[in-house]
Amino acid sequence: MKPLARYAALNNYVDLAHAVGLDPARMVRDAGLDLPSLSLQDRWVPASAVAELLEDSATASGREDFGIALAELRRFSNLGPLSLVVREEPDVRSAVKVLVHYEHMYNEALRTRISENGGIATLRVGLDVGAPGNFHQSIDLAVGVLYQLLQGFIGRTWRPLSVSFTRPAPRDPAPYRRMFGTEVLFDERFDGISLYSKDLDAPNAMSDPLLRPYTQKILEEIDAHQDVTTVSRVRELIELLLPTGRCSAEQVAGSLGVDRRTVHRKLAAEGHTFASVLDSTRADLASHMVGSRRHSLTEVSELLGFSSPANFSRWFRKQFGRSPSQWRSESVEERRA
Repeated sequence: MKPLARYAALNNYVDLAHAVGLDPARMVRDAGLDLPSLSLQDRWVPASAVAELLEDSATASGREDFGIALAELRRFSNLGPLSLVVREEPDVRSAVKVLVHYEHMYNEALRTRISENGGIATLRVGLDVGAPGNFHQSIDLAVGVLYQLLQGFIGRTWRPLSVSFTRPAPRDPAPYRRMFGTEVLFDERFDGISLYSKDLDAPNAMSDPLLRPYTQKILEEIDAHQDVTTVSRVRELIELLLPTGRCSAEQVAGSLGVDRRTVHRKLAAEGHTFASVLDSTRADLASHMVGSRRHSLTEVSELLGFSSPANFSRWFRKQFGRSPSQWRSESVEERRA
């Protein structure tokens, strides 16, 4: 299946798109993504769609440094729960190793590797989104974020020996030099950062030894729940696609980079069918949305991908043994009791 990335990969995209004169809603929609869902940072989407959005944004805005500009807006907390663990590692080397080992938690398309030789360490960033093309902006973003993380670990005055990109040199390399504050090389053999090995042995400037026992518990929980199943992937895509009215086995399969038969076969191996996952996902969403009164029942029907409120009502009654309006009334009474 195609690699996935979390919507957190697009953190601050809307602000940057506005700043460079783009319509973020149109750009996101054209990439096959959903703008309101950008606030759902932990939701998975095809990494290829994220990469294509960044490329299209750079082209439409005329900003070859779009990925670098987005990296400059990132914060350490954008890593989510992993940031709590990485921040408390005792030295830079161990922090980087944790970051590399668990990078699949936020972007399955990224592959960062560490090598050392003759006192020089190299952090190489690779990207495989499962689709052909040159995705320079995604690489720029990944290298920029990695640089900022290293600065956070070592100190704000730290600079690498050099930063390398396989991409051709942009017309204006000044934003790259300004970002990294060191020699930036283009048309190189790899994408990444070179630094002294001794920099990796430096103490992590953010670490608090008293907090490390607590972060290790977080790491143990991450290890216990890191397996990604086909059911979980399909379920997250169903949640994403339902409001668009384009939720089908074919659409989900396309987002995963496989055909419909492959999705059915993998779900069957886990004891499910597409219809059963669709119904259970809808049921979980419906019970919450109908009970919350945030949306009208007609809006709930549309958000769950039903062709009409009548079809939604019939499905809901079959699932819960009562109509949506009865469920909503009972939920109100329960809250008052």
